[in-house]
Amino acid sequence: MTVLSADLLARIRSRAAGYDRDNAFFAEDLDELRAAGYLAPRPLLEAARDQRLLAAHAPATALGIGMHLVVVGIARVLQQRGDSSLDWILAEAEAGELFAFGNSEAGNDRVMFDSRTAAVPQPDGSYLFTGTKIFTSLSPAWTRLVVFGRDDSDPQNPRLVHGVLDRDSAGHRTLGDWDTLGMRATQSYTTVLENARVPASRITRVLPVGPVADPYIFGLFADFLLLVSSVYAGVADRALELGVQGATRRTSLANAGRSLGQDPDIRWQLADAAIALDSLAPQIETLAADVDSLADHGDAWFRLLVGTKTRTVDVARSVVETAIRVSGGGAYSAGTELARLYRDALAGLFHPSDPESAHATVANQLIGPLDS
Repeated sequence: MTVLSADLLARIRSRAAGYDRDNAFFAEDLDELRAAGYLAPRPLLEAARDQRLLAAHAPATALGIGMHLVVVGIARVLQQRGDSSLDWILAEAEAGELFAFGNSEAGNDRVMFDSRTAAVPQPDGSYLFTGTKIFTSLSPAWTRLVVFGRDDSDPQNPRLVHGVLDRDSAGHRTLGDWDTLGMRATQSYTTVLENARVPASRITRVLPVGPVADPYIFGLFADFLLLVSSVYAGVADRALELGVQGATRRTSLANAGRSLGQDPDIRWQLADAAIALDSLAPQIETLAADVDSLADHGDAWFRLLVGTKTRTVDVARSVVETAIRVSGGGAYSAGTELARLYRDALAGLFHPSDPESAHATVANQLIGPLDS
């Protein structure tokens, strides 16, 4: 059962344009969502449906809060599979702590399979992290930051170290450099780590460099890709709604003042957008339910997940463009909601997995790796 009441969603939508215009963090939205219990753990299917609904009202708010839900989702995936090592994340999320991701790095096209950040082991089992992380959504408000880096203390056996940094810990700073085309309210600043200490109790995984079959990595990819997909599906939902409104509101001088909603070409364009959009819910929700039910897709899991994200982002951008086209030139004004949705939809191009990586993943599953 969703905690997103109609009144709450209406207030969140009313603030979205201002956050975007002012390049401001969605602080009021966060306060209300926390008070409503939106930060608490829940099944992935419920979170995906809620994220789609929230994104239809405020895409940047949904994308930002989605990073917290991904971290909580990883802990839930582990718990469901008999691993209680991250149950403390579930408890802290229930108590209102806000988790964010400090994983993305400029130029790291291996994403989670290698790192440019140094993770230096200490005698007490803690690690010192030094590196630069980009796209840290929730930068003004997170209380817990997921980080990872590379431990090269044994050159013959480098390891990737994952941990959670408390905000009151020393050794981290944000640059306040977020001024982007879209998804502006996420305030995803660059984060600089300078010997930031993560205690042994907050080290969540130590894994080999490269792809690895570990529930932590599976949970990260599954929750991230499906919840990000849900956000862009929500963007498309709202765009189609506005497109229908725009088409029916416009009239045609050449057709005796009749509504353009009666124009066969306009009707075809909107119908085509709806047909594409209708394909997303079965794909996203079936996979989310499969994660919740511990379904076994074997080595096809990553093909299914990256394919869902790639298709959803492509459909969302196409639907928004159609909505703008049928709504007429007025939609091109910078202050319109459709213009904002168009800018927000473009951000989907930059989330992992990008189209090149996604197609390589699918090809490897279908055909096998390239010959060395």
